[in-house]
Amino acid sequence: MLDSHITNRHQELRAEVRRFAETEVAPRVRDLEAVREVERDLIWQIARRGWTDVTIDPAYGGMGAGHVAKAIVIEELARVCGAVGAAAQASQLPVAMINNFGSEEQKRRWLPAIAVGQVLPTICVTEEVSGSHLGGMQGRARRSRGGWVVDLEKTHVGNSHVGNLHCVVARTPDRGTGSLSAFLVEGDRTGVEVRPPVPALGLAGFSFGTIVFNNVWVPEENLLGEEGEGRDAADSSSVLNGRINLGAVSLGIHRATVEETFAFTAQRKRYGKPLSELATVEQRVGQMVSNLITAGSLLYLAAELLDEGVPCDAQLMNAKLVNYELGTATAKLAMEVHGACGLLADRPVERLFRDAHAMFAPAGTSDVQRLRLARMALGSTKQPQWSHRFAALARAANST
Repeated sequence: MLDSHITNRHQELRAEVRRFAETEVAPRVRDLEAVREVERDLIWQIARRGWTDVTIDPAYGGMGAGHVAKAIVIEELARVCGAVGAAAQASQLPVAMINNFGSEEQKRRWLPAIAVGQVLPTICVTEEVSGSHLGGMQGRARRSRGGWVVDLEKTHVGNSHVGNLHCVVARTPDRGTGSLSAFLVEGDRTGVEVRPPVPALGLAGFSFGTIVFNNVWVPEENLLGEEGEGRDAADSSSVLNGRINLGAVSLGIHRATVEETFAFTAQRKRYGKPLSELATVEQRVGQMVSNLITAGSLLYLAAELLDEGVPCDAQLMNAKLVNYELGTATAKLAMEVHGACGLLADRPVERLFRDAHAMFAPAGTSDVQRLRLARMALGSTKQPQWSHRFAALARAANST
């Protein structure tokens, strides 16, 4: 990690989160893998410790520590368990939506409750028919009885089975074709149904399932931002928070993969000497270290620029892209070093390999990042830089 943005507070935060991860999370990892059920207790512990409110302004009870601090929290949790890191980051995207588009009344109603760990929000954007394409979503909301009726189904919702407040983006036809709006929907409203969880390739314990909103009525004050601002609310939170968040999960898994490989090569012997002294192994380990340094440097540079209010959408997208691509490249090298041992479920590298690959789709696939980077570089996009538009709020999120 670069040193320019690391303060004593950051170092203390990293040490605090690492202690929690190693004492509270690590002992549960084996059970999470074996049982493959949704882990609820740990994410609520994290919320109550204030680690989902890192970027909430202290005026609303938040930590106000900024995006570098947020990345540290997520990385340290993911280093011990990718699923817990993923859960910790998932509820910070809807926080960004409320921060950036919420009315003052909405901020005062919801942000303090999130800050003390009473509310755990989710972001409900992805639909089976549209995937990463926001403009392709078909789920609708219509005006009714002085409010709105939300009728749709959202998939791959982070913390789907744990969260109790959902930030839902729906098509609202009143403003014409293509209009999307965002709504805050409480989890206990009539018509909200969470489908049973389905075991996945990696991230055992993290729920990213399907939520059905079957003609759910919400009052007008639950409209987040103005009607028609849903696309902006979803895209800005994904760029400003999702890219850093998922990059930090990848980085934590990446760091654990390198550390686990170091330990394995020191313990294993070949031809009368440690595996780490074989030239073919040294080549792979050297590349793994290079990958880790590059990925970490780019992630924290992007987070630092965001904290400073500097336009940095490209750096944020690149951080997610590089951390996934280099993280999975390192995972492959680690499997090569471990050989057949890497296939055994009692080896951490087997879990880490699966978890690393689970980071491909969230907050935009590598294809999406490359596409948007190309369009920004070529000047073929009219999309504003969210980091420029919300620069003042980003600086406020790093106010202490």
